[in-house]
Amino acid sequence: MKLGAVPDKHGTRFAVWSGAAERIWVSLFDESGEREVARHALSRGEDGVFALHLPGVGNGARYGFRADGLYDPAAGLWFDPAKLLTDPYALTIDRTYRYDPRLGARREEAIDTASLLPKSIVTELPSPCEPHPPVFKPGGLIYELNVRGFTMQHPDVPSAKRGTIAALAESVVIEHLVKLGVSAVELMPVHAWIDERHLPPLGLSNAWGYNPVSYFALDPRLAPGGLTELRDTVAALREAGIGTILDVVFNHTGESDEQGPTLSLRGLDARTYFRHGPDGRLVNDTGTGNTLACDQPVVQQLVLDALRHFVLYAGVDGYRFDLAPILGRNAHGFSPKAALLETMRQDPVLADRVLIAEPWDIGPEGYQLGRFAAPFLEWNDRYRDDVRRFWRGDGSLADLATRLSGSSDIFARADRPNTRTINFIAAHDGMTLADLTAYTHKHNAANGEDNRDGHNDNLSWNHGVEGQSDDPAIQNVRRCDLKALLGTLFASIGTIMLTAGDEFGRTQRGNNNAYAQDNEISWLDWSHADAELLAHARNLTRFRRLFIEPDAAAFLNDADANWQRPDGEAFTEADWHDEQNRQLALIRRTDAGRIAILINGADQPCAFALPAHGELVWRAVDGTKTEDGRMTCPARSVVLAAQIGASETPY
Repeated sequence: MKLGAVPDKHGTRFAVWSGAAERIWVSLFDESGEREVARHALSRGEDGVFALHLPGVGNGARYGFRADGLYDPAAGLWFDPAKLLTDPYALTIDRTYRYDPRLGARREEAIDTASLLPKSIVTELPSPCEPHPPVFKPGGLIYELNVRGFTMQHPDVPSAKRGTIAALAESVVIEHLVKLGVSAVELMPVHAWIDERHLPPLGLSNAWGYNPVSYFALDPRLAPGGLTELRDTVAALREAGIGTILDVVFNHTGESDEQGPTLSLRGLDARTYFRHGPDGRLVNDTGTGNTLACDQPVVQQLVLDALRHFVLYAGVDGYRFDLAPILGRNAHGFSPKAALLETMRQDPVLADRVLIAEPWDIGPEGYQLGRFAAPFLEWNDRYRDDVRRFWRGDGSLADLATRLSGSSDIFARADRPNTRTINFIAAHDGMTLADLTAYTHKHNAANGEDNRDGHNDNLSWNHGVEGQSDDPAIQNVRRCDLKALLGTLFASIGTIMLTAGDEFGRTQRGNNNAYAQDNEISWLDWSHADAELLAHARNLTRFRRLFIEPDAAAFLNDADANWQRPDGEAFTEADWHDEQNRQLALIRRTDAGRIAILINGADQPCAFALPAHGELVWRAVDGTKTEDGRMTCPARSVVLAAQIGASETPY
């Protein structure tokens, strides 16, 4: 039986599941959503679905559910008919969620929350999208972006569209993405969310969206045009050769811990929807107060239905799963063959989609990097940390080489010929790429938690000055480091991910946990984009698309790659273990020709001897050619070069 509000030519059928509720009603509201005009009891079926068909109720009607039963929070039972509940399958809501302490009032307080909660809206679905394979292919460039912060300060986006999904379809935005070589945009959560309860008293709000309430309804701030806005934007991006991946949060809800608000699942059947320990307390493997019970069939159905919905009706390429081990967890721990994960891999709607795991949570044995089954790609924090350590000056050249080559120590298996790594150096969570080179310590005072929040060990460096500097020498060396970090990323085997704005030097002023900064701290400052750095990133992407991306998902093997010293001799075992060694050349054959990746982590320039072949010459992405068979790699830099004809300019 289909859940939610399903309109037909005679009215609307309302259906919701609960295994423990004794009674459930649907409350109907006027067009303003302010006044409750009717309340109807639903009938319970044998499968736990409460349902009712209401004649004359059509598209656009405002509604919510109420549930009654035993109220015993210590046992995971929160039934309270005074609490209006959002339909878990609501396709649209009429306003954003706003935290109010009364949403968490106990039953004995008898506080009706209808005036505090958005109303679900009966919504008629459009026809399904024309089926199409994902635009994105493993090995491409994923561009992670916060929808609101991405265009709030973009001078060429119409002011009415700034901060919305529709802004991503603007020609100026698409042009930027195309020139950068983006294969897919990864939208940070766009589903409707609520602020954590400690934020409003601080005058702050959640800017990232990782605190969801609704899994079908888009947040009205990001998508005032609803599903149609997302669908049209996905189509415009696809027309430009860019896929769309949604970052989804199926590990917890914004109802938080025992002190949190009752908004939807908690009030319908918290004992089933959330994991509880033997003592009856909520399990907190997410660090947010609750954890979805993804081993429960009703939760699995909710997740799968939501995933299918955005493929069928918005045409998205796939999903990135926040704290993905939760999807494979039960009372005994994580399994890569858990029912929900297996169903995703085999489902006729989802099987060909892009599936990306953030392979860790904070529960027991929560770190699962490398354990997800194909076709899942995985965020690779080992790559992030080893690259940062090398360019900070205390990392291993051998570790860097392993990360450049697809992290075979993590992903290589006899039955897995391709790497599933997603290589990234910076993401939404943590310091920006530019801040890595300008701050040794986090600066999170604006978050209102006395700088206690966020990671303490950022593997960052500041070149002698903490924060912004007017010294041209420091500005120059920081820009050199940024170019080297980008060069490392774009030269790496596997899928790569860049967070929006890192290509032109965005800063968050050292804030490494800007989730609560819906302001200039996290909004991209397009007016101060570093044009030189952006041009460098565009050069790198042209090189990658021609020489690396076509087979970037495959592992390098001995026939493909030669690791060499600057003098042209092969690396020896002693060279790999020399902690003072900061220079490396990788010569690799590709279908498009032979390439060289030159890495100089030292503070002095280095000339690399490159192998000759007939009349061919070596040319770097910046146009530099070899002289006397050598190419100079500036201090603290990465140079990408290809062996081409003397008159060729392939990139």
